[in-house]
Amino acid sequence: MEHAPDTLPFMKMHGLGNDFVVLDGRARNIEVTPALARAIADRHRGVGFDQLALIERGEGDARLTFYNADGSTAGACGNATRCIARFLMDETGRARLELVTERGTLLAEDAGNGLTSVNMGQPQLRWDEIPLAREMDTLELPIEGAPTATGMGNPHCTFFVEDAETVDLDAFGPVHEHHPLYPERTNVQVANLIGPDHLRMRVWERGVGVTLASGSSSCATAVAAARRGLTGRKVTVELDGGTLQIDWREDGVWMTGGTAHVFDGVFSRAWLEAVQ
Repeated sequence: MEHAPDTLPFMKMHGLGNDFVVLDGRARNIEVTPALARAIADRHRGVGFDQLALIERGEGDARLTFYNADGSTAGACGNATRCIARFLMDETGRARLELVTERGTLLAEDAGNGLTSVNMGQPQLRWDEIPLAREMDTLELPIEGAPTATGMGNPHCTFFVEDAETVDLDAFGPVHEHHPLYPERTNVQVANLIGPDHLRMRVWERGVGVTLASGSSSCATAVAAARRGLTGRKVTVELDGGTLQIDWREDGVWMTGGTAHVFDGVFSRAWLEAVQ
């Protein structure tokens, strides 16, 4: 469908309630400013999202850039990558894609039964890769609760607790997002074991807040649990919005789950002029 050049079409998608506004910049140049990202993220005056994703042409089958609700950029967004992979697979009829992100080139595959898998790459386990403020053992940080630090293209701080349901994430999350050990801030997870290779996890996302799900957080939590000997390398992660399967293989951390393309819309010229 053709749209006026001074309007902006978009797609609304989600992976387990982790929701995204997706802009397709393959046929037209789209500049996403921090102000535009924040305006679209407003759930009362815009559309609302956990992350904004921009699709562009480039190396691989497409290039993806991610933005948080506060206008900052995110190096990785696993669930958005899966949603866009499903959209591009449906568009092209292909079952395997290469998507280029700040994290690197990510392989996406049709997992059957409407599920989509993405290889999120090898976890970053060294302090300077994540990054942390100084050299230390990333398995147990010198923070109360001894969380594990993991990089998945963005920084993560995973706490293993008795019961993730009882943690007040609205208070716990921001304190640790801005912890001085994380110079670029961090995503914060609280998780507990609910069965063999089965984790319950809740997440506070950097620059966003509490979200129903997070793909990169699920990968980081699974890696942390395996490193600590709590699970094997293939686990089920139960999030507020649903279930992801995480498999830490030799070639990277694979994430598999459902996606939804909810609706398409168009930002009006008047609204765009007002928020830019």
